[in-house]
This record gives sequence, structure tokens and C-alpha cells, in this order.
Amino acid sequence: MEKGRISAFQMAIMMYPMVVGTGIIFIPGITAKYAKHDMWLSPIWASFIGFLAVLIAFQLHKMYPRQTIIQYSEHIIGRIPGKVLGFVFLFFYIQMNAGGVRIYADFIAGTFFSQTPLIVIISTMILVCGFAVRGGIEVVGRSAQLFIPLYVAFLMIIIILLLPELDPKNIFPIMENGVMPTIKGAITPQSWFAEFLLISFLLPFLTDVEKGRKWGIISVFIVMLTFVATNLVTLFLLGEITASFTYPLLAASRYISIAGFLQHLESVVMAIWVAGTFIKFSVVYYAIALATAQWLDLSDYRPIVFPLGFLTLLLSIWGVSSEIESAHYNSIIFPFFSLIVQTLIPILLLLIAVLRKRNRPKKE
Repeated sequence: MEKGRISAFQMAIMMYPMVVGTGIIFIPGITAKYAKHDMWLSPIWASFIGFLAVLIAFQLHKMYPRQTIIQYSEHIIGRIPGKVLGFVFLFFYIQMNAGGVRIYADFIAGTFFSQTPLIVIISTMILVCGFAVRGGIEVVGRSAQLFIPLYVAFLMIIIILLLPELDPKNIFPIMENGVMPTIKGAITPQSWFAEFLLISFLLPFLTDVEKGRKWGIISVFIVMLTFVATNLVTLFLLGEITASFTYPLLAASRYISIAGFLQHLESVVMAIWVAGTFIKFSVVYYAIALATAQWLDLSDYRPIVFPLGFLTLLLSIWGVSSEIESAHYNSIIFPFFSLIVQTLIPILLLLIAVLRKRNRPKKE
């Protein structure tokens, strides 16, 4: 079904924007609501879910090599329950991708292209991602290699230019109300880190599988550092009012003014956003197409790529009535939905697989 191959390093590069792509805009504001001055600690607690997701995915892959989570679910819990569980994963990731596309469109329309219909913004992104997905996993991997250096460079430019405006005193007092507010602030970011479970769709196509766990853990660590850095920058700049902004990083970029001519760098933030979300949607889109073909026992996933893109378009328009509803879902409902599907269910699968493997020699 997929003859392309990528390296473990490419997988790590693909997963970085997959998680950071949409989170970098929202997470500072969400964590600030609960953790306030300690908002920089929340991504550290949330990253444990990412490390756990990588370890679970890699361990399951070792037990069932060359198979994705859709395929080995049927071996672990049986064909019919496995099909039901596969449908749960498909439903979750299609809805997640549609919600992510809607977040992207609301941000672009609300801040830059207010006169452009949402359907135009959404359909153009899905179409471009669809061409990348039809090209196979190698095309998505090489696209990530092309865009990620630019993504990181633009982000570093924003941070460096903001340095004169930052006030490190805004970090004090540290842990004034104890550790609990920082843990509450980590509830929403953990759903982004849990998306590292998607490496279960990439591990079967690595040329150096033995390095998959190492690069997966490195990717989680770099994502955590990115979130900590952006949270610190927005905290140092905006202080206590960080929580009042829906897009704190965009608000921070408006403070940049060098020598009276280098200012209004919101377009750089948009470039970061578009580059990151393109890779994110392409990776999730690829996983959905591959998983759907495996779930339906098809011989190729390419013919269903654009129909799945059309379904994503419909869900992103009809499934979310407004930007307010989207923000409520992504900050309140989705984290718990993600915890069940991307953390608890894989843990149960791993436990059942280990128990079955231990019992098999005894029966023999």
C-alpha cells in the first residue's frame, strides 16, 4: 500500500510541526488562564503524555512490526472489536483534522483576510495537503524538511526582535499558589502532546526503525522547549494580561518596532502558522487516508484521499458553528476526548498485548 520510506529523523521533523503547528498560537493564552505566572511550567507537565505516547507506540510496533495501530488492534482484541476500535480512531482523527482546519481558517480570516469566505481558505489548504498526501509519505517527509528550517527561523526572528521589550520580572512570584494551577494549565496542552501517537502510522515505513524511539523522544523534548519558550516570551511581554488574548503570539509580534521601520510583523506570524499547519494537516491527513484504506481492507489509499478531504471540509464548516464554539471545544472537551483515545486506549492495547504474549507460551 505504501512503498515510500522515510528516516527516523524525518519522522521527528514531521511530528514537530504536527504538534506545534496549531498549539503555538493558542497554548500561551490557555495555560495563562489557569497557571498565570507559572504558565511556562505547564508544557513541561504536559510533555509527559508525549513521552508516554512515543514509548507506547514504539513498544506496540516492536510487538507487531510493519503494522499500524489500525491493523494490530484486530490482532490484539479480535477482528470485530478491532474494527470498532479502528472506527473510533478514524472518527477521532477526522474530527481532529477538521477542527484543526477550522482553527486555521478562523485565525487567517479573523486577522488577515476578513473578506475571504472560510470555505475558500479551508478548501485551498485541504487541496494542497491532498496533493502532498497522494504523493506518499516521502513527499510529506521532504516537505517537512523543506519548511521546518523556515518555520524555526521565523519563530527565532520573532523572539529575538522581542528581546528588548521583555521584562523577566513578570515570572515572579514562582509557584505562588502551589503546583496545582500549573497542572490544570497542562490539561489542554497534553492533548497536543498526545498526538505523538500518530507515529504508530509512520514507524512501519522507517528505514531505521531502531532509531524511531530516540528521535521520537527528541521530537517531544524539542516541542516542549518550544512551548516553554513561547510561553515565557508572551509572559515576559504581556504579563498578567496574557490570558485575555486569544492569540498571544500575534499580539506580541505587534510590539516589535525597530528603528521606526521594522514593525507590523504579523505577516511573519502568519507565515509560521501556514507553514506549520500545512505539515500538521498533511501528516494527519496521511494517517487518516492510510488508516481508512486499512480499515476497509483496500489495496491502495490514494483513490480515497480527495473524498476524505471533502469530508474534512464538510465537517470543518458544518461541525463547528462559530469560533467561540471551536475555542470551547478545543480547550474543554477535546483534551478529555484525546486523553481517552490517544492515551488510555493505547495503554490498554499494550497491556492486553503483553498479557496475551505471556500466556501464549504457557498454552503451548
